[in-house]
Amino acid sequence: MPSRAIHPTSHADAEPGLGVLRLADIGLDAPRALLARFGLTLVEVAPDAPIPGSYWGAPEAGIIGTTVYARADTPVHSLLHEAGHLIVLPPDKRASVHTDATDSVIEEDAVCVLQGLLADVLPGVGRHRLWADMDAWGYTFRLGSTRAYVEQDAEHAWDWLRQHGLVDAAGTLVLPE
Repeated sequence: MPSRAIHPTSHADAEPGLGVLRLADIGLDAPRALLARFGLTLVEVAPDAPIPGSYWGAPEAGIIGTTVYARADTPVHSLLHEAGHLIVLPPDKRASVHTDATDSVIEEDAVCVLQGLLADVLPGVGRHRLWADMDAWGYTFRLGSTRAYVEQDAEHAWDWLRQHGLVDAAGTLVLPE
């Protein structure tokens, strides 16, 4: 059985002092450029405004079509997770996405792996920081941590990413030109 990631039922359980990396910490330029390589647009939402397309509610990122919505207080892991949902979809299916991208366990698992690879592209982030933030936020995996999942229990997700051309045979992210 796949080791599916489970978001917390409410971000209200997460304490602000956890030190989870947020967009305000890294700025929007690098994430915006990364998402653009995949044909996605990052739109900044005003502070304290509702985030369009957010499945879990603010401050979690939202998705509608090819647009990812986030605020300065949005966790980087949330932005990359929601963007990952759009990245794993064929471009012709992205337009119909609003808030909830998939009910596929394998796609969810692939996104959990992909978001760490995307984090490696962002200056000052990287997969290890992202994995720690995912754990602190409340993602759960049967091996106890995001890192253990990705490194020891996600072969099906890695295979899926390879089959869909998002990583190469060595597990390196394939970035569009």
